[in-house]
Amino acid sequence: MELRRDPIAETWVLQEERQGGWPEFRVCPLCPGHEDLSPLTIYSQTDGSGRWQVRVTPHLRPLYRIEVDASRRAEGIYDKMRSLGAYEIVVEHRDHHTSLAQQSDENVAQVLRAYASRIVDLKKDRRFRYITVFRNQGPLAGQEFEHPHSQITAMPFIPQRVLRELRSCQRYFELKERCLLCDITKQELSQRSRMVEWDEQFVAFCPFASRVPYETWVLPVAHHCAFEEDITPYGRQLRFGKFLKSILQRLEAVVPAYHFVLHTSPNLEAKFEKSRQWPALVEEFHWHFEILPVTPSATKSYSLKELYYNPLPPEAAGEELRKARSA
Repeated sequence: MELRRDPIAETWVLQEERQGGWPEFRVCPLCPGHEDLSPLTIYSQTDGSGRWQVRVTPHLRPLYRIEVDASRRAEGIYDKMRSLGAYEIVVEHRDHHTSLAQQSDENVAQVLRAYASRIVDLKKDRRFRYITVFRNQGPLAGQEFEHPHSQITAMPFIPQRVLRELRSCQRYFELKERCLLCDITKQELSQRSRMVEWDEQFVAFCPFASRVPYETWVLPVAHHCAFEEDITPYGRQLRFGKFLKSILQRLEAVVPAYHFVLHTSPNLEAKFEKSRQWPALVEEFHWHFEILPVTPSATKSYSLKELYYNPLPPEAAGEELRKARSA
């Protein structure tokens, strides 16, 4: 793998170098009893008998590799580097058929604890500027393995979408001395038309300019820039686990698949990070999860990639999700 930078869009693209494709597995490599297919355990939560309940392992088909150096170099006016990074799988449950939305509140809390623990550990590596969690639910979303799992990536750059968010939050704070997402949360709670679910600690709503039908953001009411620092106490993990599970159940009642991505603060201790670039990051940025459903439709959700077309108003989506059954 090689990372190449687009000098116009200012984005990094992973360039595939492998020929012949990836190896296939005849059995599920994430199921108990098949640990020999992914023998290195980076992190695990065990039950009273010592069996793992949640397990983190290096990805079996890595796009990023932790053992390489970036080797940043030029090719004429172009920039490229090796695919330095970390690429991990969070095996969310022992049962092959129990999705995150079907698990107990306690097990979802264990999954969240694994996310936080791995982000904290990966941020210690100064080569990585950004670490995130994502999961693809369902074949339409490109789910890689049938076994319930999430993925964690650590990268030597900040993704362009997150970079735009950081800059928008920075400009807003410089102008008003308030957090942009805090203000959005207050307005959504006041209007209620796009809200999906809320309590005194967490909110979920369909954003005002939703990119796709049923797009949902989930975030804390109280301001915090870093997920891994906010979701540290077990009680907080359990509370958010219960809340997040309810949102996923609502979504799965109306859409077959979705992408689920964590937006948290970048690694300010990274080797190539300019600390002066985000002097007030703790006050400016607000961590959140973005959930983008994938619906089987002949209507394209976007044109020119960033000009999205959404046929369902977020107000209607919010109302439908509020009414959706949450077990």
